[in-house]
Amino acid sequence: MADFSGKKAIVLGGTSGIGLATSEMLRDGGAEVIAGSRSEREIDGIECVQVDVLDRPVLSTLFEKHQGFDYLVNAATGGPRAIGPFLEMDLDGFQNSFAKLWGYVNSVRLGVPQMSPGGAVVLFSGYPARKYRPGTLAIGSVGGSVEAFIHLVANEVSPVRINGVCPGLIDTPMSPLQGDERKAYYDKGTAGHLIPRAGTASECAGAAIFLLENEFVTGTIIDVDGGAIVT
Repeated sequence: MADFSGKKAIVLGGTSGIGLATSEMLRDGGAEVIAGSRSEREIDGIECVQVDVLDRPVLSTLFEKHQGFDYLVNAATGGPRAIGPFLEMDLDGFQNSFAKLWGYVNSVRLGVPQMSPGGAVVLFSGYPARKYRPGTLAIGSVGGSVEAFIHLVANEVSPVRINGVCPGLIDTPMSPLQGDERKAYYDKGTAGHLIPRAGTASECAGAAIFLLENEFVTGTIIDVDGGAIVT
């Protein structure tokens, strides 16, 4: 277990799925954790706040309140994402999928100036950014933009470090499917992967923890995808 004693972390999208797993790992490592989300939540040992990553004044207030904080993790999706064949896709839906990118840009632009000089940022993309998967063109385009943003902005936020995690197909509460239908979806979606199962939120969070802890990594994307990209 990493030792984050004396550190303060803000985790956006930090009350569900990968964000929640990251919040809990940081808390268990001794960090003071502020978890932001659009809904009200209570999590033992974590300060939960309501915040929308697209609301810049609210984000600014949050970051200013915790000026000098050490870690920023943004796992928020920003809103609904368009899925389906591109030539049948509603273009407003495609455009709205980029709310995730705008939320990330907002958090980095407004958060980094309030962070400690040795701080670190972690964002999340997704394997459709680098491997075609039917129905995920909008998601992949957003993920590709997130990864390009990380590679480029690392040069301008230094000495604060910024990195990304690229998850594969992960079993999180984001999927509304239940029971056998849920199992069938993940089984089918990962059947051709080197590790033929869905990943877990904690497996992705573990990569985020590594990127926060390791002070010799910046501008990098870590794939946590069960080999999806290379198959």
